[in-house]
Amino acid sequence: MPAGPLPESLLTLVAATTVFTVMFTLGLGVRLREFRWVLGHAGLILRALFCVLVAVPALALVVCRALDLPRLAEIGIVLMAIAPGAPVALRRSLDAGGHRAFAPALQITVALLAVLSMPVSIAALNHVYAGHASISPAELAKQVFVAQLLPLSIGIAVQRIAPAFAGRLQPHLLRIATLLLFVLMILALIDVGEVVLDAGPRTALAIAIVTLGALSVGHAMGGPEPATRTAVAITSAARNPGLALLVATLNQAAPEIERTVLAYLLLSALTIVPYVMWRRRAAVPATNPL
Repeated sequence: MPAGPLPESLLTLVAATTVFTVMFTLGLGVRLREFRWVLGHAGLILRALFCVLVAVPALALVVCRALDLPRLAEIGIVLMAIAPGAPVALRRSLDAGGHRAFAPALQITVALLAVLSMPVSIAALNHVYAGHASISPAELAKQVFVAQLLPLSIGIAVQRIAPAFAGRLQPHLLRIATLLLFVLMILALIDVGEVVLDAGPRTALAIAIVTLGALSVGHAMGGPEPATRTAVAITSAARNPGLALLVATLNQAAPEIERTVLAYLLLSALTIVPYVMWRRRAAVPATNPL
């Protein structure tokens, strides 16, 4: 990863702690009985998966070609577009009024499918860019399990075994998770702020357009309920920098590609904020458990 002014070990520690705390806290609020609702809405899940796994990568490729981006910047954006399942997407979705049963189920499904979808997407992009990149499903599975599924599962297990304790613990951990997210955001701005400025206006514009397009497509295809529209939109727009950087690192990608991934992370997060605020205001309080 391109070196910034802060020690990489510090950012890695804060990021890992933040993601684990966020996912564990979310798990404390997940009630498996609520997943029965999802079983009766298979069509909605399929539409959501189409948005996340197909529509967003296609949109990214079209936008990059339309703006005639430099090749390495285009590859960085497309790499983020094929990396679904950002760990903080579920927190953002629920915070914005996303459906409390559908949003976790979608997050888990996307995280699991990323293990298969990313190698397939990379193989397809090798034909587009005449490249030789590859990624092992085992490497992806390890990243997804450690960063997302493990802490989420532990939280769900605690809620199942000791619901009263989970109920008392969750508000305290929620405050800690919020503080950690704020600290991580500040550290990221300090460390890669210059990278964002160096990305250039066309690259920044492309990232914003892809993010807005993902929000729009997800919102449009998220079904008739506002809460499911919110969940699909945010899950579609929030991409996973951990998986994208894993692919870039294992394939010894050019520094320009990694810098574009980092620029995408920050610019996309900022682009999503107005949508989150809008959906939060529009949400029914009962659908906002966090």
